Amino acid sequence: MEQQTLTLVVLAVVAIALVSMVSNRLGVAAPLLLLAVGGVVGLLPFVPAVEVEPEWILAGVLPPLLYSAAVSMPAIEFRRELRAISGLSVVLVLASALVLGWFFTLVVPGLSFAWGVALGAIMSPTDAVATSIVKRFGISPRVVAILEGEGLLNDATALVLLRASVAAAATGWSVGGIARDFAVAVVVAAAIGVVVGRVNLWLRARTLQAPVNTALSLAVPFTAALPAEHLGASGLVAAVVAGLVTGTGAPRVLSPQHRLSDAEVWRTVEVLLEGAIFLVMGLELFGLLVDLDEDDHHLGRTVAIAAAALAIVLLVRAAFVAPLLLALSRRARRGAAVRDRVDRMRELAEDPDRFAAALTARAEKHARGRRGASRVERLRLEPERIERIGVRVRRRLADIDYLIAEPLGPREGAVVVWAGLRGAVTLAAAQTLPADAPDRSLLVFLGFLVAAGSLVGQGATIGWVVRRVRPAGVDQAALDRDRRQLVEVLRATAERLQRDAEADGAGPVDRADVIDAQRGVLLDLAREGAFASSAVRDVMAVLDADQISIELRRRPVEDV
Repeated sequence: MEQQTLTLVVLAVVAIALVSMVSNRLGVAAPLLLLAVGGVVGLLPFVPAVEVEPEWILAGVLPPLLYSAAVSMPAIEFRRELRAISGLSVVLVLASALVLGWFFTLVVPGLSFAWGVALGAIMSPTDAVATSIVKRFGISPRVVAILEGEGLLNDATALVLLRASVAAAATGWSVGGIARDFAVAVVVAAAIGVVVGRVNLWLRARTLQAPVNTALSLAVPFTAALPAEHLGASGLVAAVVAGLVTGTGAPRVLSPQHRLSDAEVWRTVEVLLEGAIFLVMGLELFGLLVDLDEDDHHLGRTVAIAAAALAIVLLVRAAFVAPLLLALSRRARRGAAVRDRVDRMRELAEDPDRFAAALTARAEKHARGRRGASRVERLRLEPERIERIGVRVRRRLADIDYLIAEPLGPREGAVVVWAGLRGAVTLAAAQTLPADAPDRSLLVFLGFLVAAGSLVGQGATIGWVVRRVRPAGVDQAALDRDRRQLVEVLRATAERLQRDAEADGAGPVDRADVIDAQRGVLLDLAREGAFASSAVRDVMAVLDADQISIELRRRPVEDV
């Protein structure tokens, strides 16, 4: 039995690799092909019904996938789009679940509202595969950031609501209890994620061997998720937060070789886990059909209900995205109205003495009582405090420019709506329904149909939608300009270091020391957000390559 299982795993890995290769040539997303391959293989008469414990996906596959996505997502883009991400991953999930719950009570005889909402929660979260598909079409980085952020967090909302709905089916609804459970799930998970992320960075910064360092990184998502689940919090949120903390801090504390090793290994992990999810989805089709037939449910009517549910999901999403875009547009207009004032503050901040005097004068003008006097005194005595204020001003100006440069209109909104694919989370969550759930086989199969229909219908037509609506794409000219400006800043940093060394009577500055200084400047600029994240990433890759080259040349021959 063990040998048979091992053989199946090896065949699955080979199938995922081959399908990934073929998908690039065909121009079709690999998950869609794997879903089709799994469905065809699962229907063959000599292939037994496949059933995978849902906990393997929810606790074993999703945490590393979400962690990996969070590590690679620029924290500044996550912060800038937090309002949109929160709305899509929390409010929209709740709204979709409630509307679907009402619909299912109408079309499924005897189904209570609580069970309807449970099924609605199962169908509400989007799948991260949408982002990988959208990226291939050169969509605006802002749209990609919103979709990535939504995919990181909406699973947690859906699973918390699913648990609450199942409990409500037995004990009744408690809105306060649901809100409390959600708050605890998020706050506790976020705290655990921050702690795990920082401990991860501290430990790995002291680990010299790249293979050992990467091995430690593989344990991080589970180290965050398992304690969070044990405490009743969201393991997925914990894994995401740990990933954001790691991705933000890694360039400052981990060597380029370690980060490069991490990136290569995690890309392989992503391909295998993501591919396995969709392959298994297809393989499970036959078993779900058998269960549906045994419970005497009509296949045609079930397909019609699933199609209607998917249409409702898209309509609710469109109804939510439209006012969301209006709110984001108002935010951009408010930013544009105060931009000149913020820019004047930024110019003032370039002269620390004048800026300190202006801040002190403003504080004295508005000082009241002891607290006001204390604030004035802190400004006088703490130049680092003044520097932090200057950083916030520059960051605020960069945020305003970001919103003005990348507005979101109806064309981008159409892509956000259509890219809301359902996927593996929906099927895995459906299979967690308890055995005593009414018409369980029907509910699980509805979840599968919505997920598969969304992946095939929306996933296969995203390219067509993008070509039809023609949303804003990547501004290549602005990206090239950012790269050139960053290179000039780094060149000026190197020249300044050399001048300082010559003034001190020292010889040429070591190239490795120059790279360290340039990396620090680059990370400070990235934190302020004045340059595109992709431009910063490209220039950072050049610095990393230079440092790796230097380290290899200086390594003793016997160590190579």
